[in-house]
Amino acid sequence: MTESADADRMAAVRGLEDEFSSLIAIFRKAIMENAERVSPGMLPGAYKVFTTVARHDGITLSALADTLMADKGQMSRTVRELEDLGLVERTADPTDKRSSLLSATITGRERLAAARAPREHALASALEDWKISDIQNLSRLLHALSHGTDPTA
Repeated sequence: MTESADADRMAAVRGLEDEFSSLIAIFRKAIMENAERVSPGMLPGAYKVFTTVARHDGITLSALADTLMADKGQMSRTVRELEDLGLVERTADPTDKRSSLLSATITGRERLAAARAPREHALASALEDWKISDIQNLSRLLHALSHGTDPTA
């Protein structure tokens, strides 16, 4: 590559980083607002644990810690907090009596749905005027970026 092409590529990468920074700020704000709606004072980290449990119904504490790349001790404390709030429950793992399965309670699911409702259609609304092929292309490109694969493959 030429020096000019290298400079152009780096400028494009910096522009992409800037857009990701803006997007991350928007997501962080949405997560903070959702956490507050689920339970006043809930921290975004606890909200992330809660939504992961809700998404992976019947997940073990070990699998939860692995999924979130977090310390088991911290996960255990956070899950206890979520249990105390009535959002998460433990049941015995039928395949391993030493382990328990984590699930969102009915109350937890209801509160999560209510918390997400104000923003539920925000992405669909933001993409309302986009061509379907552009949405699919963005999805393909983001997948390639997040998995480190060639977007043309």
